[in-house]
Amino acid sequence: AGSRGVAALRLLALAAVGIVLVAGCGGDDEASAEDWANGVCSAFTDWREAVTTAGESLRSGATTRDDLESTADELEEATETFADDLRDLEPLETEAGAEAQEALDELAEDVDQNKEDMRAAVGGAEGLQGAVEAASSIAATLALMGEQIEDTFRELQQLEPGGELSDAFETADDCESVSG
Repeated sequence: AGSRGVAALRLLALAAVGIVLVAGCGGDDEASAEDWANGVCSAFTDWREAVTTAGESLRSGATTRDDLESTADELEEATETFADDLRDLEPLETEAGAEAQEALDELAEDVDQNKEDMRAAVGGAEGLQGAVEAASSIAATLALMGEQIEDTFRELQQLEPGGELSDAFETADDCESVSG
C-alpha cells in the first residue's frame, strides 16, 4: 500500500506542476502585436461608424436643441466607448510598446477633451442660430478628432518601421478598412 501512496503523491505533484505551468501560459495580460493592432483598429472602426451616423443627423438639419442633444448623446457615447476601448487594451510587449501605449493614452485624453467641447457647444445653444453654431462647432470638433486619430495611427505605424508593430497593422484583419 505504501508504494501506491508514493505513486499517488507523485502523480498529484506532477498534476500540480502541470496546473501551475498551464496557468502561467497566456496569463500575463500581454497582447500579441496583431491582437493589439486589431483592438486599436476595431475601436476606431466602431467609432467612425457611430460618428458617421451622427454626422448624417447633423447634415440633415438637426436644428432644434433636442436634435442636437440627441446627436451629442450619440457622439458622447461613441467617443467614451472609443476612449475606453483604447485604455482597455492589454499591454503591448514589443520594442515600441510603451511608446505605442503612450500615444494611445494621449489620444484618449484628446478624445475626452473633444467630447467635453462638443457637450459645451450643445449646452450653450439657444434658438435656431445657436443650434446652427453648435452644429458647426461639433462638426469642427469631429474633424479635429479625425485628424488626431489619423495622426496617432501614422505615429503607431512609424514606431517600428518594418518591425513587429508595423507588420501587425498590415496583417491585422480589423485594420484592413483603416487607412492611415
